[in-house]
Order: sequence, then C-alpha cells, then structure tokens
Amino acid sequence: MNRRFGDSPRPDKPYRTRPGIYAVLPMGRDLLLTFQGGIHQELQLPGGGIDPGEQPIAALHREVFEETGWKITAPRRLGSYRRFTFMPEYDLWAEKICHIYLAHPVRQIGPAIEPDHMPVILPRDVAAERVSSPGDRHFLQLL
Repeated sequence: MNRRFGDSPRPDKPYRTRPGIYAVLPMGRDLLLTFQGGIHQELQLPGGGIDPGEQPIAALHREVFEETGWKITAPRRLGSYRRFTFMPEYDLWAEKICHIYLAHPVRQIGPAIEPDHMPVILPRDVAAERVSSPGDRHFLQLL
C-alpha cells in the first residue's frame, strides 16, 4: 500500500484511479521543477498522467519534456504515494497514484509545450519548501 498524503477521500465522491509519474531533477545544488499556472498556480515536480497503454518510463520522458522542454536520462524509481483530489480540468475526483523517479536533466530542447507550464530552477531547500504537494515535498526532503 502506498503512503497517502493530503486529504482523506470524501465518502460522497466517486474516485477514479489515475496513475502518474513524476521526476526529481537535480541540477547541481538546484532542482528543475515546473510551475503550472492557470487555475492551479502550483510549483510541482515535472510529470503527469500515464496514458492508457503507455509505458511508465516513456510517460516520464514525455511529461518532463512537455512541462519543461528538457530531455532527461537515467530515471531511477524512488517510491510512490497516493492522494485524493479533485481535478477541475477533467471534472474528475481522482485517487492519484504518484510514482516518483530521480532522473538527470540533459539539455533543454525548447520551451515547455504544455499550456500554462514553465520550467523553474530553484535551490533544493527552497524547492522542498515551496512545492505544492505534500507528497512531492516528502520526496524532496529525502534528498
């Protein structure tokens, strides 16, 4: 069973399981993160949902590139957690299963292509304080 972070599930809401994959991306003493604007306004680990039929590592590479414009290498699994949340962009109550990987940014190919996302580089300690998800914060504090 994965450790849960955040709110408990609400008994009045039907939740759909949403697997996702996210990357801790060290750059020397800093970390590469993504800021999601729009309705979210959150600092996050780059990553997102694994599409049906998609291999998890392929999803990690795709999501990091879409949200940061960076290519990565050498992903290594750190662990996972789950959280229950409402996803307004999908009008969905989700049980998110978040798989966390450590990977290394290789080079930036271009800007983020995911709408309302932009790459952010912050010192590790600052990043660990400012990421929006308590689960993400937990894995950053383990570094």
